Amino acid sequence: MASMIFTDCSSSTTARLLPLTRRPLLHTTNGIGALRWLMAPTKPSSRRALSVCFSASPSPLVNASLTTEESAKVIDGKYVAKTIQKEIAAEVSRMKEAIGVVPGLAVILVGNRKDSAAYVRQKTKVCESVGINSFEVRIPEDSTEQEVLKYISEFNDDPSVHGILVQLPLPAHMNDENILNAVSIEKDVDGFHPVHIGRLAMRDREPLFVPCTPKGCIELLRRYDISIKGKRAVVIGRSNIVGTPAALLLQREDATVSVVHSRTSNPEELTRQADIVIAAVGKPNMVRGGWIKPGAVVIDVGINPVEDAKSPRGHRLVGDVCYDEVSKIASAITPVPGGVGPMTVAMLVSNTLISAKRIHNFQ
Repeated sequence: MASMIFTDCSSSTTARLLPLTRRPLLHTTNGIGALRWLMAPTKPSSRRALSVCFSASPSPLVNASLTTEESAKVIDGKYVAKTIQKEIAAEVSRMKEAIGVVPGLAVILVGNRKDSAAYVRQKTKVCESVGINSFEVRIPEDSTEQEVLKYISEFNDDPSVHGILVQLPLPAHMNDENILNAVSIEKDVDGFHPVHIGRLAMRDREPLFVPCTPKGCIELLRRYDISIKGKRAVVIGRSNIVGTPAALLLQREDATVSVVHSRTSNPEELTRQADIVIAAVGKPNMVRGGWIKPGAVVIDVGINPVEDAKSPRGHRLVGDVCYDEVSKIASAITPVPGGVGPMTVAMLVSNTLISAKRIHNFQ
């Protein structure tokens, strides 16, 4: 992968984008499944609290707060994800005690990419923390497509498995579409099957699962009591994994949505009209302060490593949004890291719990 040079908005020097394939982004639930968020009244202060709980059974309310950094309030995805994981753990325990069933998530990893292996480890760790069984298959990079399909078929038929995830990216010799479409739609907790996306796009239809990262974006807005209905929203990027489903979710929430992409002639002008901006394009620091309307809410999905001699690792992570500039203009913003990323994994285990409840008709 060729390196890209860009101007680092946090300094006068240039930084080099490190080669890294972006990880597959996960999901959210929109009106389906077991969770309902009950918002506490907003108080007129720089710190706002909201409460969340499961609708399935009473549980202690967990407070999440907005913290202030510069002008914008920081939306703490890491904290919210931990709160959701606690709620999921309580539901997993309740399900096990009531009907003796423990949700199970199977992950198939092809090859030995370090970043993919790290993502799988994180998913396994979160599964363990909430009490979900984790099944993992690792096969060599030179494996055939048929070998991957064989494991998918086995997991499709395994009653102890309620969710199946094929870690992306797959090797170049494999057809992503064929493999992802082989996952049973009842267990496609990634939400990538065209049936799920098609139902998401249709009014009065509900997908079984919603892709995790877009779901996490909407959940952050809900958790922080940020109104979507009637607002103007811009999604930057139109990938099948994030941009397209994010736009569909915002539309379902009654926002007026525009999508900015590589062929958009006036991206800055369109973005400047938005009350809510979701940036998911994979270009570091692309969205500058001049793109943002004062008071807008900005959700940054990008995770881009750039060289940094001051960092012990030799690099640091930046988003698609120039944080130093935008945080002075927006009313609320997600940081990178610690924003959308943790929500993606939380939504994956949420989808797995929803799948297990649906399969076993457990309320």
